[in-house]
Amino acid sequence: MDKIPTKGEYLEVLLRSTKTIFSTKDAALLWNENDNKIVTDRLKKYVNAGKLVRPYRGLYAKDKNYDQFELATRVYTPSYISFETVLTREGVNFQYYGNIFVASYVNREINVGDQKITFVRTKDYVLSNTTGIEHKDGYAIATRERAFLDRVYVSKDYHFDNLRSLDWNKVMEILPIYNNKRLEKKVKEYQKTI
Repeated sequence: MDKIPTKGEYLEVLLRSTKTIFSTKDAALLWNENDNKIVTDRLKKYVNAGKLVRPYRGLYAKDKNYDQFELATRVYTPSYISFETVLTREGVNFQYYGNIFVASYVNREINVGDQKITFVRTKDYVLSNTTGIEHKDGYAIATRERAFLDRVYVSKDYHFDNLRSLDWNKVMEILPIYNNKRLEKKVKEYQKTI
């Protein structure tokens, strides 16, 4: 069993954590504290003293240099980075998007500081399937093939700049998780264009 922190160690425990973003629940677990009010009050005290920052309601960071992707996937969970964020980074799309696109259970757009985060609603059975999703430090992110399928799944028609960079065997491996005939037909149309 982990040692329960003493009065001066609470902040230290958070700062030693590998996470850059943590919730009140994370802090409660790290501090072995069951009283939510004590955890919330302690976190507020650290924010007011400038020892922590609160980038979004219920989420805290060690400083302003927190991982944007980690924050984006912690606002609504479960979620993972996908769509244009991955497609642009992986060379499937060439147009730059400043937004972070996240697969989630809600459709919503929020601003956190200067960063816009776009949450795109995905069916629960798709969201909970981890095929084609990689786990990085503190967040989950789609592979280019999963991001491609996510975008085709939620969009009727979409223009991709470079479908040659996709591994079509991986696309076909991931495709069944969507259980969607329209998507299967559309993917075959995209594949024929290359």
